[in-house]
Amino acid sequence: MSLRYLLRSASRTFAIGIEQLPGILCDAATVAYLLLRVSDYLEDNEDMTAESKVRLLNTWVEILEDKANSEDLTREIQNADTSNPDAVVAQHAADILRRLTTLPQEVQEIITQHVIHSTLGMARWVERGPQVNDETDLDDYMFEVAGRVGYLLTHLFAWYSSAIHNRKDRLLPLAREFGLALQTVNVIRGLRRDYERGWVFVPKKFLAQVNLTAPELFQPENRAQAIQVLDMLADKAERHLRAALTCVKTLPPWQHRIRLACIFPLMFAIRTLAISRRNDQVFENEAKISHAEVKQIVTDSMLWGWSNLWLDSYYRKLNVMAEK
Repeated sequence: MSLRYLLRSASRTFAIGIEQLPGILCDAATVAYLLLRVSDYLEDNEDMTAESKVRLLNTWVEILEDKANSEDLTREIQNADTSNPDAVVAQHAADILRRLTTLPQEVQEIITQHVIHSTLGMARWVERGPQVNDETDLDDYMFEVAGRVGYLLTHLFAWYSSAIHNRKDRLLPLAREFGLALQTVNVIRGLRRDYERGWVFVPKKFLAQVNLTAPELFQPENRAQAIQVLDMLADKAERHLRAALTCVKTLPPWQHRIRLACIFPLMFAIRTLAISRRNDQVFENEAKISHAEVKQIVTDSMLWGWSNLWLDSYYRKLNVMAEK
């Protein structure tokens, strides 16, 4: 089974961007993404106890550190439900690791370092449990699962491009914000599903401001207060998204394919946030943009994504479209 197939099965949305990357960056980002999906599978697994998750996440770290064999992990998940694409990715961990070893040494080190740090962060949060007391807690979690991905990609881009390397100090804090932006939107679009698996990423301080508990957030009679909480999350996402936009605009315009890999998820997130704002349906179902909208965003971005003026205008357009 090819890594490209695994990438597309795990996430067609992210595959669209990753496949825009030039040459070796595409290979590196594919490997990095799939390694992180192994971590995600272990963290999000609904059939494992928290203790098992922590143990296997730590085993995965040892494998990445070359202190254990990939079979130590795959043997324990050989009977996993393969209708879950992430389970299939995890079962092919050995193949992904073999592809990692074919990349330049510095690229291997960048990927391995950041995947290890993210995986350890996930293990820490699984061990801690679903206790998100305030925005600082939420940002800490989101940094581990997404902000570190921003760092990883920025270091890969800087390895590839001297122009990006020269801007790395400006890009890294913005890349962290980029990760938080995408993850905050994920929190919003996944409110119901996360609740059903026992996690509510809404800070308790947000809930306290409207006198709700986590279960009450999803009760139909509390929709007015729930929308206020949704507004808080949406405003937070918007702040991070504006920083993410600055991040993309800081990338050299002549690195069009690198920019596209960042523009696609950014614009998808902006649109997803726009359709989620003040939409009480997010407490019942996952918010998704249509295939037609995805296609249009990709087409428009490929034509105009080199232009910072266009990026500003398109950002506003996607928001305005949702407010009608």
